[in-house]
Amino acid sequence: MGTTSFLKRVRGLLRIRNQLVRECLAELLATFMLIIITLSSSAQKITSSEMKGNLLTSYLGGALAVMVGVYTAGGISGAHMNPAFSFAMCLIEQFPWWKFPIFVVVQTLGSFISAGAVYILYYDAIWHYSNGTLTVSGPRETASIFATYPADYVSITNGFLDQVIGTGVLMLGVMGIMDTRNKAVPKGLEPVVVALLVLSIESSMGANCGCPLNPARDLGPRLFTYVAGWGPEVFRWVQRRG
Repeated sequence: MGTTSFLKRVRGLLRIRNQLVRECLAELLATFMLIIITLSSSAQKITSSEMKGNLLTSYLGGALAVMVGVYTAGGISGAHMNPAFSFAMCLIEQFPWWKFPIFVVVQTLGSFISAGAVYILYYDAIWHYSNGTLTVSGPRETASIFATYPADYVSITNGFLDQVIGTGVLMLGVMGIMDTRNKAVPKGLEPVVVALLVLSIESSMGANCGCPLNPARDLGPRLFTYVAGWGPEVFRWVQRRG
């Protein structure tokens, strides 16, 4: 009884009553879960000889990460995890504009923290694979573990259109899944269907630029690589592989 009473008091002290703070923490956690699984999948694809070049594994990891993120915080913050989605929700008046910049900052922060966690998790693998040199291009580059880079043949214009179209397809698909007037998805399975949507887009539109579909997913980890030793080259239009 004493232990139970003590735990109740602790929970009461730690309980966050401010709704905005609760939503921000939930969004931070959801984005963290999304990005840590996504980047870990990329790290395995690049640094592991057994999984070298296995795009399907990487795409599957990223899609399932979306499902995990939505199940983690969907009931609290909506688990946007993506500034593009938050922006779309504002446009259709399902999300207040004043929260938009707050969520963008939280999502980017969650991505940055996730990148740091993946760097720690794969520290030995990254340094072993890269021969002790952190590069953005070339046969031993490791920057694409964290952010997406275009294929050699992709121009800036084509890369921009690639992301506009890919993100647009994602937003349209999610809106269709969420629309209760549309063909209903069984309750509780919406995250699974969204994950399948993401997998289908990544599998069909990932060749040009890696298909991030999420400004926070790319910017947060890219900022991390900048401060962690890859340098300012992470912000240049570079080849993904040499």
